[in-house]
Amino acid sequence: MNYLRSMEKVPKPQLNSKHKGIKYPISLIIVEDHPVVVEGLQIMFNSSGNYIVEGIAGTGKECLLLLEYLSPDVLLLDINLPDISGIDLCKIIIDKHPSQKVLALTTYAERVFIQQMLDNGAYGYVLKNSSSDEIMEGVNEVHSGKKYLSTEAENLLKKIEENELMITRRESSVLKLLAEGYTNLEIAEKLFISPLTVDSHRKNLIIKLQARNTASLIKIAYNKGLL
Repeated sequence: MNYLRSMEKVPKPQLNSKHKGIKYPISLIIVEDHPVVVEGLQIMFNSSGNYIVEGIAGTGKECLLLLEYLSPDVLLLDINLPDISGIDLCKIIIDKHPSQKVLALTTYAERVFIQQMLDNGAYGYVLKNSSSDEIMEGVNEVHSGKKYLSTEAENLLKKIEENELMITRRESSVLKLLAEGYTNLEIAEKLFISPLTVDSHRKNLIIKLQARNTASLIKIAYNKGLL
């Protein structure tokens, strides 16, 4: 569900001396499907007084609808959305709205995700475990037209190429069962996890191996010696 936030009761902006050239308040759209995360971000931004959360979208479709009539200074984008990968959505957003500034805000702490988001047009990448100061710093820098990586994301991006592809043990199990022709439901029963978790692992594998679909995922995995 998406909705607009009223601008009538926005606190008076408190200017940060480090960003004197920035015109506050900075307007935002948050694309995130977890209500608890959304609520935490709203509290953080609203208490600062330097930001206006103009809209919230829980899916890629809702995000694109919001962008039809809103032009936020910065769009905060999660990667794991119910209907589309945030990585693919980022490319769609930039294709449709070339001037839109996107800041990835996600839990995915892996180099391949960071690089793909940046390649698809994101201005920055911040992990959700970052401090509130670091998240707001990211928003400010991106709003200024600068690239920004949180400290952990920057360190991950510097890792050597041979460590780039990291498949977790659970992802490896899902991959092998997919290759054997099992469905998400069957895999869930075998691994004692939910079908949604299986699908999340499948989507992560597709992103990591840069596959187009499950069939190409299995082919690439064979070629890389993962099966």
